[in-house]
Amino acid sequence: MNSIVTFPNRIPTAEFEERRFKVFTDRQLDKIDVIQNLPEETLFEMKVVASVLPFRVNEYVINELINWDKVPDDPIYQLVFPQKGMLKDAHYERMATMHREGAEKKEIQAVAKEIRDELNPHPAGQMEMNMPELNGEVLDGVQHKYRETVLFFPAQGQTCHSYCTFCFRWAQFVGDKDLKMASTEAEKLHGYLQEHTEVSDLLVTGGDPMVMKTKNLVQYLEPLLQPELDHIQTIRIGTKALTFWPYRFVTDKDADELIDLFARLVDAGKHVAIMAHYNHWQEITTDIAEEAIRRLRATGAEIRAQGPLIKHVNDNADDWAKLWNKEVQLGIIPYYMFVERDTGAKNYFEVPLVEAFHIYREAMKQVSGLARTARGPSMSAGPGKVEVQGITEINGEKVFVLRFIQARNPDWVQRPFFAKYSETATWLHELEPALGEEKFFFEDEYEEMKRGNG
Repeated sequence: MNSIVTFPNRIPTAEFEERRFKVFTDRQLDKIDVIQNLPEETLFEMKVVASVLPFRVNEYVINELINWDKVPDDPIYQLVFPQKGMLKDAHYERMATMHREGAEKKEIQAVAKEIRDELNPHPAGQMEMNMPELNGEVLDGVQHKYRETVLFFPAQGQTCHSYCTFCFRWAQFVGDKDLKMASTEAEKLHGYLQEHTEVSDLLVTGGDPMVMKTKNLVQYLEPLLQPELDHIQTIRIGTKALTFWPYRFVTDKDADELIDLFARLVDAGKHVAIMAHYNHWQEITTDIAEEAIRRLRATGAEIRAQGPLIKHVNDNADDWAKLWNKEVQLGIIPYYMFVERDTGAKNYFEVPLVEAFHIYREAMKQVSGLARTARGPSMSAGPGKVEVQGITEINGEKVFVLRFIQARNPDWVQRPFFAKYSETATWLHELEPALGEEKFFFEDEYEEMKRGNG
């Protein structure tokens, strides 16, 4: 199982030249030629915000995905470049003052940490409730929130080809070890999975696992073909590389080895699902992006598309409908429309739930049944994934109709419940029970879970 088996006749590749990967961070803002034409104040604002929130972008995104004639309104520009509004006014002014006064790097970092600590760096109890144990020891870099699914954060995959400004895992990228989840211990992961036969799905996530060399991915995935891990039916790979660096699957030096790995997993009977993060149709308008999709699908892996509804990027129905239609055309399965999480720069990106539902519904009206596989708007909250199913009136009271798509307790799944209608609520904790109920049906049990760190 250690050798790479090739399938030369199965996955023909169109002619694309190998491309050098060149990335810029906050330390190289002055090296990005195209932004030097922006107003000086805008460049200063970028510097201030990038002192707190992670910034990273590569040349492909800059040159191929952003329409610079539409900046600052271009959605991909908003997706990757820092904007002043991403920090609350008080936080921005505090950090801007540090820069204006020429503060030392250590002083800036100390203030940045204080600001980050106020931004809910680990939402939904992910550092308190989802931490599994093996032989009495907590497993670093592993999360087990839902019965059937384990998340794994390989240390070699805890960065991305570019960073999304809205990312709910932004705390992984700011250089603070206390905020990071990661593991290099493949044997412990496999040992945990071997003991938990209720787990059917392994989700390899990050960061982005596709920044890893294929040889590193092999050490985590190849052992899943052993008989003692037959219960792991599905291997999911969460990635933004199909947007930010599609060359990873086409011309990178070990791209063929990566494609071969996926093909071998599929041939061995595993369901390989590439969980692609798409936020806007502009992300799949290049020839190399389409070629990467084609190569992946040729292995027998499927691609499912998910992403949050975010202000300034995709908060309109037409863009979502166009994205879903394009995905279906390319053989991708629309999977989730998420609600922007309650972390990081949420004040800049969040959309009220009522608006999110109307955008979702209007987009659904514009697509065929094959695109209506996208579930949402969905909140990945502490108790589980809560979907806004509709807005209606019951006995004269206007309410949100909600349900769990996934939950910490499987008995909660698909059970409808109701919340009072709100024009401003953006997250589950801002909603109140409707119809005279004092609590939502799951609250007492969820509180008990939190006390037990379950």
